[in-house]
Amino acid sequence: MIKVFNHWFHRKTVAQVGIDLVFPVACVLLAALWIEHSREFGLAKVAFYAVSFALTMTAINAWLGFYQRVHCRTRTETQARAVLSLYLAIPLAYVAFSMVSMAEVDRGFMLLAGLSALFATLVHRVYSAHHRTGSLMSHRVLVFGVGEEAEHVSRVLRASDPDIQIVGFYPCPSDAEPAVPPREILPREVSLLDTAHSLKVHEIIVAVRERRGGALPLRELLDCKLSGVKVLDLPTYFERALGQIRLDSLRVGWLIFGDGFRQNWRRNVVKRLFDIIVASLLLLLSLPIMLITAIMVLVEDGFPVFYRQERVGLGGRLFKVVKFRSMRNDAESDGTPRWATANDDRVTRVGRIIRKVRIDELPQLYSVLTGDMSLVGPRPERPYFVDKLTRDIPFYAVRHSVKPGVTGWAQVRYHYGSTVDDSIQKLQYDLYYVKNHTLFLDIVVIFQTVGVVLSGEGAQ
Repeated sequence: MIKVFNHWFHRKTVAQVGIDLVFPVACVLLAALWIEHSREFGLAKVAFYAVSFALTMTAINAWLGFYQRVHCRTRTETQARAVLSLYLAIPLAYVAFSMVSMAEVDRGFMLLAGLSALFATLVHRVYSAHHRTGSLMSHRVLVFGVGEEAEHVSRVLRASDPDIQIVGFYPCPSDAEPAVPPREILPREVSLLDTAHSLKVHEIIVAVRERRGGALPLRELLDCKLSGVKVLDLPTYFERALGQIRLDSLRVGWLIFGDGFRQNWRRNVVKRLFDIIVASLLLLLSLPIMLITAIMVLVEDGFPVFYRQERVGLGGRLFKVVKFRSMRNDAESDGTPRWATANDDRVTRVGRIIRKVRIDELPQLYSVLTGDMSLVGPRPERPYFVDKLTRDIPFYAVRHSVKPGVTGWAQVRYHYGSTVDDSIQKLQYDLYYVKNHTLFLDIVVIFQTVGVVLSGEGAQ
C-alpha cells in the first residue's frame, strides 16, 4: 500500500494509473520522433498535448471505475465501459492533436499512435480486472493466530483483495480452539522469524483477541519487524487495505492514541472554500436539469416539488435537508419513519428516474452553501434512526464530528443501506473518512461519485 496525502492506495492501482499516463505519451512521442526524420516541429508542444490527453483519459477511466480493485461487474460490463472510454477518447484525441502545427498526415499518424496505446491499455485493463495477477503483484501475508479472529480475517481478505496470498496461520499461545483449517496451521516448533523468512512473508497480521498478561510473544514480533517484515494489528491493516475501520477489531485506545481524527482551522477553511466554489459551480450547471425535474415532479404528483426533512448534522445539531420529492405525499402516512428499500412502492415513476441518477440530491447543494452540509462527508441521517443506531452500534456518534456530505466515502464504496447491518458496514467507511479526511480524499470521492452516478450503482 502507498500513502498519498493521508489516503492509502493499493500498489496495483498506482501502477495502473502510471501505465495509463506514461504509455500513450510514450507512443505519441515515439511517433513524433519517427516523423522528425523528414520534418522539424516542436516536440515539447507535442508532449504537452499528449500529456493533456493522457491526464484527461485517466480521469475518465477513474470516473468509469477502472481503478477499483474490487468490484462485482461482469466481463461484459467491464468491456462496455472500455468501449465507452474509447468512444470518448476519439473526439478528445482529435481535438488535442489537431492543435499541433503539423501536416494533416503527421497529425493523423500521432492520433493513431495515441489511440492505439489507449486501446492496448484498455484491453489489458479488462483482462486484469477478471484475472489474478502474477507473483510480481501478489502479497504474501502470514496471520498470527488461529482462532475466530484469524478465520474472520482470512475470509475478509480473500473476498476483498484478490492479490492477497495467505501463506498460513501461526498459533498464538493464548488461542484456545482453532477455527481455521488444520492443514493451514504452521508448526509452532519453528520460530515466528524463521517461518516468516522461509515463506517469504511481506506482512504479519496479528489476529488475536486476548493481548493482556503476556499473551502476545512481543519479542518474536519485534524480531520480525526489525528484520524487515511488517507487523500490523487488525485495525491498521483493514484501514490500509480496505479503506475502512472495522468495528469488530476496534478499541477505544486505538482511536485516542492513534494518528488521524485531527480537526484544525486550516483544514476547515480549505474545505469550506472548496465547498463554496464547487457547490456554486454545480448549482449553475445543474439549473436547467433542476428546472426540468421540478416540472416533471409537479406534472406527475403535484405539489410540493421539494421536501424538507430534519437530519442530524455536525455535533448532533439538527438541520433541514432539501431534496426533490421522489415519493408519494402519503409515503409515511402512519407517522413511522422507514428506510427506502429496493423496488419501494412509495417511489413515483419520476422518482425512480431521479433517484437512479441522483438528481434528487441536487437541492442539497443549497445546504452546502449555507454551511449545514459539505460536498463530501457521512450522509446525514434522520434523528429517529440516529437514536436507534447510536444505541445499537458502538462509535456511531463519531461520524457527527464532521459535517455531513452530499456524497461520501461510504456512498462510493458500499451500496445503499436499509438495515442496521448495512449501517454498520457504512459506518466503517465513515470512520475511515473522519480519521483521514483531506481535500485530496474529497476530490477522490467526487471523482468516484461521478462513476457511481454514470453506472447507477447503489440507487434505490
